[in-house]
Amino acid sequence: MPTAAGLYYFAHGEDLYERPPVLLLHGAGGSHLGWPPQLRRLSGQRVFTLDFPGHGKSEGVGRQDIDEYGKAIYEFMKAIRLSSAVIVGFSMGGAIALSLTLQYKKRVIGLGLIGSGAKMRVAPSLLEMAATPASHQSTVQTVIENSYSSTADPRLKELAIEHMMETRPAVLYGDFLACDAFDLMERVNKVHVPTLLICGSEDRMTPPNRSEYLQAKIEGAKLHIVNGAGHMAMIEQPDEVASQLSEFLDRIPY
Repeated sequence: MPTAAGLYYFAHGEDLYERPPVLLLHGAGGSHLGWPPQLRRLSGQRVFTLDFPGHGKSEGVGRQDIDEYGKAIYEFMKAIRLSSAVIVGFSMGGAIALSLTLQYKKRVIGLGLIGSGAKMRVAPSLLEMAATPASHQSTVQTVIENSYSSTADPRLKELAIEHMMETRPAVLYGDFLACDAFDLMERVNKVHVPTLLICGSEDRMTPPNRSEYLQAKIEGAKLHIVNGAGHMAMIEQPDEVASQLSEFLDRIPY
């Protein structure tokens, strides 16, 4: 089981040194399996898909701060000797990607944000529910129900619930606290790397206006709306998201 800096990771195309390395950062309460195979094994690309501390197969405990997660990713990059990479984050992973970009500017050569935003407040009712371990299943069901479009395959929701239920209640709650405290609304204009924004047209967790704000503030950022998809756009429409990411990576100077 490959690990570095205490983090489990899945590597694809490690020998494709002519391509910029890509780090995929999952969302709150998730793991590397939250990324579909079309992205974990993105054709012709060098991709590293991680489990955050305390998530999935990684050791340790979860954090309650986005910047602290960013430091963990930075240590991972040093451990596998990646001087720089394209950082692609989903939801909370997008917040971590933004934090990394601003804290460690020389380490980030491109930024991909899927279903994310410059601010990620969590509904007080959801925070209250997540704070009680006995409500873990209800918390997970509420999150997943609001993360998919109305036309999503019910089996996708069932699998997502099974996956998130494997995350310890304290870790999920810590992730929500980290998201709720995250706010870079006044700093995202300092991001100066090629940026791709992807959001589902039916995203209820981080609606398209969050991505539109990022597009307005980050010079040159490209926004792609996945029609008919919810928050889990890369799960509902994996081929479309993979295609957009591949085209974006082809434009990254390396």
